[in-house]
Amino acid sequence: MSEQTQAQRRVVVVGAGMAGVQTAVALREQGFKGTVTVIGAEPHQPYDRPPLSKAVLLGKAEGSAFDVDFEALGIELLLGREALGVRPEAHELDTEAGPVPYDALVLATGAEPIRLPGTEGVPGVHLLRTLDDAERLRPVLARQHDIVVVGAGWIGAEFATAAREAGCAVTVVEAADRPLAGALPAEVAAPMTSWYADAGAVLRTHARVERVEPGAVVLDDGSRVAAGAVVVGIGARPATAWLAGSGIELGAHRDVVADDRLRTSVPDVHAVGDCASFPSGRYGERLLVHHWDNALQGPRTVAADILGETRTVYDPVPYFWSEQFGRFVQYAGHHASADTTLWRGEPSGPAWTVCWLRENRLVALLAVGRPRDLAQGRRLIEAGAEMDPELLTDPARPLKTATVQATTGWAL
Repeated sequence: MSEQTQAQRRVVVVGAGMAGVQTAVALREQGFKGTVTVIGAEPHQPYDRPPLSKAVLLGKAEGSAFDVDFEALGIELLLGREALGVRPEAHELDTEAGPVPYDALVLATGAEPIRLPGTEGVPGVHLLRTLDDAERLRPVLARQHDIVVVGAGWIGAEFATAAREAGCAVTVVEAADRPLAGALPAEVAAPMTSWYADAGAVLRTHARVERVEPGAVVLDDGSRVAAGAVVVGIGARPATAWLAGSGIELGAHRDVVADDRLRTSVPDVHAVGDCASFPSGRYGERLLVHHWDNALQGPRTVAADILGETRTVYDPVPYFWSEQFGRFVQYAGHHASADTTLWRGEPSGPAWTVCWLRENRLVALLAVGRPRDLAQGRRLIEAGAEMDPELLTDPARPLKTATVQATTGWAL
């Protein structure tokens, strides 16, 4: 593509979160000379989400705006503008302020929280996904209300941690039999159950919400839990309802179905971040990854493909972290296909790691308070290294020295 032709191209990015902003930045970093427009539904300057459940929520930070000089990079921001649809034949994005033409379109609309049925418009019921959500919750924590958290997943645990730090009485109700039921096997999630009580929070499992009343949450067994406020954290789904009728293929979870270069089923449209799934050759299945690192890494692939560069396919080792109840929890990989689970350290202690292997090759690990295990393990997964199971279970031995190659003189 000639420089003159490229300078006339228009790239429009829908979504001003991590994936959208990083796509715009990556385009400039990789030398794109055309126009780059980022469209965001929220009126705020683009911001990072992880601090919302920590510093912003507790009033330790006013916001978490990205440190990006959009003007200097020549990136146009159209904020407070909701996308309504895509017409691929016309190469136009429909927004509430009118159509926006594009040569290349990037879908980066992220995910939206799943709402608790029957709580629409009920006073005192909150979600925690946006900066506005965090701002609404700050005074709730400051008043030290009795708080009920619905859902013991990652966001529920992080919010419960912040609420306890703020001095609130916290009850977490979870419909499943354990925390993180959708994310981790029972044996791995089991040690985390005690973290709630250790932090002074009450965890009630097998507890399904029947309804929310003023001042109380009523469970399906008839019991009532006092609630000055209710925070719902029962998961999120790709924010893709607005793509209905566009012809862009969606998967079973409403995810935009992308290929290994993050291209959608429609020409000149890419998808990246929480709203998109992609095929993983490493794991032999399609992955839908709702985590910050995926929104950081994917944009480089999108930018390269828009520029017509031949790059390797997008097949990352998924990674995320969570800070909860005084612990730093990190996960890398994808454990669904593992045939062996091995432990490093005692799960009753402050620091331990779970390793998942398939045919003695490390495919995933969860590290609690062992960041070195995570860093080394992530590289071992990427390398497809064969592990020595006996050496692997010695928590005093660095992970990188527990490979079969390391014991025969080869080190990663």
